[in-house]
Amino acid sequence: MPPIPELEEIRRKQIIDAALLTISNKGYAKATMAEIAQAANMSKGGLAHYFKTKRELFQEAFTEFYRMIFERVEREAAEIEDPLDKLLGFESLFAAADPDVVWGYPLLFDCMSVAGRDPEYRVLFSDWVDKWVDLLSRIIREGVEAGLFSPLKPEPMARAISAVYQGIATRWFLARKDHSRDWALESYHNAIRGLMAPYIIANHT
Repeated sequence: MPPIPELEEIRRKQIIDAALLTISNKGYAKATMAEIAQAANMSKGGLAHYFKTKRELFQEAFTEFYRMIFERVEREAAEIEDPLDKLLGFESLFAAADPDVVWGYPLLFDCMSVAGRDPEYRVLFSDWVDKWVDLLSRIIREGVEAGLFSPLKPEPMARAISAVYQGIATRWFLARKDHSRDWALESYHNAIRGLMAPYIIANHT
């Protein structure tokens, strides 16, 4: 019997979810295909039908997780009207009990660690950064077109803002004892307002 596409897609999602959970809990280096197969309630042979190697599976797992995160941040940004408030509005990145935060930062740090020596993972990380830059650039262009920001080059500013988010979020997640959520929110708000200050021409306080 030929495979049923809908069932194949469901099984792939189960495997990806199991891989994300296992990598997040155990780390990239220690997670095994056997553990992922067990978490997905299937045999190693069944897992191999979908993913031949750990490398192939992990790359797709990282890619899928990043896709899900960006669907979420796109929705959150769409709910905010003012472009400056959008740039300041990603407070869910600092919600300690949020499952996407609990899973997401360890996954991102694992990807960054591997990317330090692996060109293919460096591409994955660059794609992650580029998605942030694209989103923030669109928000900045929106502000310029609405007459709220004076003309500026969106991409360099978006790269600076994304670096602010990443740096503060990393410090908050890994050294939370001395870097509280309040510190993180105040720090990135102040930093982004400072970067954008020369270009704000509307009533933003």
